[in-house]
Formats: sequence, C-alpha cells, structure tokens
Amino acid sequence: MTYENILFEVRDGVGLLTFNRPKALNALNPATIEEVNDVIERVRKDDTVRVLVLTGAGEKAFVAGADITQFPRMNPFEARAFAERGQEVFAKLEELPKPVIACANGFTLGGGCELAMSCDFIYASDKAKFGQPEINLGIIPGFGGTQRLSRLVGRARAKELCMTGEMIDARQALDLGLVAKVFPAEQLLEETLKVASRLAAKSQAALRAIKFVVDRGVDVDLRSGCALEAEAFGAAFAGQDAREGVAAFLEKRTPDFKGSLTS
Repeated sequence: MTYENILFEVRDGVGLLTFNRPKALNALNPATIEEVNDVIERVRKDDTVRVLVLTGAGEKAFVAGADITQFPRMNPFEARAFAERGQEVFAKLEELPKPVIACANGFTLGGGCELAMSCDFIYASDKAKFGQPEINLGIIPGFGGTQRLSRLVGRARAKELCMTGEMIDARQALDLGLVAKVFPAEQLLEETLKVASRLAAKSQAALRAIKFVVDRGVDVDLRSGCALEAEAFGAAFAGQDAREGVAAFLEKRTPDFKGSLTS
C-alpha cells in the first residue's frame, strides 16, 4: 500500500508510524484508518520490527480526533460502520504481540485519545491535551473511548470526561493514570525512542507474554489471573531466550536475545 496520510519507517528494530495530516491536525479519516491497518499487518509479520511507536507530524497534534468533515455525509448505518471499522483496527493494534507506545506530542482528542489508549502506554509532551469532546457535537465516542477510558481512569472520571467534553493537560492525564510519563515537548520523541530501543533489545517472547497476561488478566479475578501468569511463566522456560537470559545473568554479561515471538 502507498501511504498518503501517514509515514512509516523502521529504525534498529523500532517501527515509527507518524500521522501526517498536519493541516487537519492529523485527524482520522477512513483512508488513514486503512493505512494504519496496513502498518499493523506489516509489523505483525515482520520479526525485525520489535516495537511500534505512534506519533503525529507537526507541533500541534498527535491526532486531534476523527475527521469531522466526513460526518455530514454519514447516515446512521454509515456512522456505525465507521465506528466498527475503527474499533476493529484499534483492537488489532491493542492485540499486536509487540510493545506499542503512543508518543502524544499535542492534541490527543476524540479518536486520537481512543487510538492512544489502544497502545500499551502513552508518553506525552508537556504541551499535550487529552479528552473525549464528542459530546460537544451531540454524539458520543465511537472508537472504544467510553470503554477503554473507564478501564484506565475509573467509571466516574470517565463519565465526567465524556459527559463534559473536558480537555485535560498532560499532568492531569498523568495523575489520572492515563499517561505513563510526561516529557518536555522538545525531548518527547527522543525519550520515547530511547525506551523503544531498550524494549527492542529485550526478549520478544517475554514481552509478548507480559502483554498477553496483563491484558487478559485484568478482566478476570485475581486467582484466575495469577494462574494465567504461572502458566506463562512456566512456558517461558521452554524458550531459548530464557536460557540465554539466565546464562547471561550468571556470567555477568549482557544477554543477546534472538528468540522469536514464540520461542
């Protein structure tokens, strides 16, 4: 696929997807969503890409939301299909068996906030703004915002943000647990890529197991979640990365992980 709305490059095991519609504040239209889907499939199949980072072009926005210019032409059936396709692609991003980091460099609103919440964690610029302002258009979030936000910050705060359309800054998002870290704007991408590079050097199999166990375990009772963890812990010992990691520790050297996602 030829990309018209995004940029994608790979640097030393880290895939960098940049939303590249700065005049539209990187808003998500159907074509952009399909391009993101294509990148997800590429990253899933390419073992040389070990971590994926998402960011936005320009200094103003990560993704400022869905492209509202598309809305006047949508009937209820088309609007539902648009929401369902967005949810499908964001779920594929969430379920990608590799770490995904949102590098929120500016406005992260509506569909952009929903996209960021589909990543494993969010690093934000100190100039970033977050929110679900759909209520101001007389509609509601459609790409999973009501569901992921409530799971991240709790039902009451999620309802407040969605019902008021309030925009919060990066520090407030950090306090709520929506954002993992906040960096000065000029350092954000560099710091995010540093962490991505560190993750790229770790065991792919172990990273996949952590992501799977956390994501599946959070929605079950503690005993069931711990059982899932114990199963994954035991399975890790069958892989070459576990042997390499333990040997490197005992030999006081840096491990050289070469196992695939499944070994």
